[in-house]
Amino acid sequence: MEHQTALNLKKMACKVRMGVIEGVHAAKAGHPGGSLSAADLFTYLYFKELNIDPANPKDPDRDRFVLSKGHTAPGLYAALALRGFFPVEDLKTLRQIGSYLQGHPNMNTVPGVDMSTGSLGQGVSAACGMALAAKHMGKTCRVYTLLGDGEIQEGEVWEALMFAHHHKLDNLCVIVDNNGLQIDGRVADVMSPYPIPEKLKAFGFEVAEIDGHDFGQLEAAFARARETKGVPFGIVMHTTKGKGVSYMENQVGWHGKAPNDAEYEQAMGELRAQLAGLEAE
Repeated sequence: MEHQTALNLKKMACKVRMGVIEGVHAAKAGHPGGSLSAADLFTYLYFKELNIDPANPKDPDRDRFVLSKGHTAPGLYAALALRGFFPVEDLKTLRQIGSYLQGHPNMNTVPGVDMSTGSLGQGVSAACGMALAAKHMGKTCRVYTLLGDGEIQEGEVWEALMFAHHHKLDNLCVIVDNNGLQIDGRVADVMSPYPIPEKLKAFGFEVAEIDGHDFGQLEAAFARARETKGVPFGIVMHTTKGKGVSYMENQVGWHGKAPNDAEYEQAMGELRAQLAGLEAE
């Protein structure tokens, strides 16, 4: 990846992380850990990969993205806002009574959201349906979905993956955010999904295993996904839960709670310093 492009994406990812912290702090609730681990992925999708138009969010020929791990809506909202789907200042209304930005994505109220999600395991099934519909309609749009590594403990996920291979959904890209932690602890201890790439391959997927914080590796994986024909594609991203905020990194306690005022100031200070460092390059 060209250096300037990677640098711009790193800056935007930093802003996405700041949006996450702004939202969950204002709400006094939410899920920062998994939003931060997927922030680079959200950034890459919305600022490079997806064929979308904020001025026409319902374009029938647009690419679709389904956030199967719907509780990480703060990260998705931050990316959508920065991409121009709605005002960035609205991120501070997260989970407030009367706000259109609720704790899980709602396709009926949030511009740019393609599927209402939250019940874990269901989003990937919806994405499969979208991909199959696009095939039947002769459309060239692509469908992307992001799952958590704890989420893939759900049986419905594997039924959907079997469906995707059976129907040769090569317009589908299934991404797993493998940050190693879920609400009750380490995924390896709760119910191990490992080895994830081998399981996807056994279900007929082509698979890329990458560092989910490396934009060059994200670019290469999505290029492979577009080039793969006849079978669906899976990307297993190794990430750090809470990435970018020192006291949240790899801490399971930050799966689903908001920073207090002092923690907010520390997090925003760290992220502002990271952004300043990138802008100085």
